[in-house]
Amino acid sequence: MSQINNPLHGVKLEQIINVLVAHYGWEYMGYQISIRCFTNDPSVKSSLKFLRRTPWARSKVEAMYLDMLSKKQKH
Repeated sequence: MSQINNPLHGVKLEQIINVLVAHYGWEYMGYQISIRCFTNDPSVKSSLKFLRRTPWARSKVEAMYLDMLSKKQKH
């Protein structure tokens, strides 16, 4: 099965978080996805730990990343 059309293929979770933080900031991310690792003393390390153990939250973060990519491509 090919992953050519999958924009998440080969992108690490840490990269996704770093790109989102640079683009949106922790405050907006915490507003969009209400999880404590984004709202209370946020850090990449705490976010990675939580998101790796919490599939529903990880899928929301990945969806936010894909949405950001699609908006960038339109502009």
